[in-house]
Amino acid sequence: MSNHATYFEENRLPQQTLLEQILDQGNMEQAWARVRSNKGAAGIDGMSVTDFPAFSQVHMLRIIDQIREGRYAPAPVKRVWIPKPDGTKRPLGIPTVLDRVIQQAIAQVLSPLFDVDFSESSFGFRYGRQAHAAIDRISEASQAGYRWGVDCDLKGYFDTVNHDLLIAQMRQRINDKGVLRLIGKYLRAGVRLKDGTTEKTLKGVPQA
Repeated sequence: MSNHATYFEENRLPQQTLLEQILDQGNMEQAWARVRSNKGAAGIDGMSVTDFPAFSQVHMLRIIDQIREGRYAPAPVKRVWIPKPDGTKRPLGIPTVLDRVIQQAIAQVLSPLFDVDFSESSFGFRYGRQAHAAIDRISEASQAGYRWGVDCDLKGYFDTVNHDLLIAQMRQRINDKGVLRLIGKYLRAGVRLKDGTTEKTLKGVPQA
């Protein structure tokens, strides 16, 4: 099924079983399909998207048990720098393919819980909201008589996110401690630098 929101409308479980919704086989398979289609570079373990199915067949059930029992430890993300048009560089963090699958599985379950509160005029990084829909909305505004647009950005926002505040906000909507604990582990997983050292992530969220 291509629409994850529809999938979970049809298979909705009580909030207390949110972690089990994430670990559901159908949800995990859908997460893997998304990661596979996005391709992307390998993380710190060097495993490619092509190599993941063989790894998954051997290890995935054990890893799911570790997540369920709160014993799973995400790998640090691989630090890479992407040149920007102004000559500066933007830091990106590349998770392992395994962690990308788990993160996608989390996002597929949690996104519908939060998406309902987002503005109808918000399109960035939201499932099912492509660029052409945003263009249509701008066209509608123009036809309604609006003539000005404002482009703004929060400099370094992702690098300064307070972990405690973020988890506190999520706790207002999520009461599954296992899910919150897993998200906290991802926030604190660290960044593996080019020299092989690992930098702690006391704040901020890596941009993948």
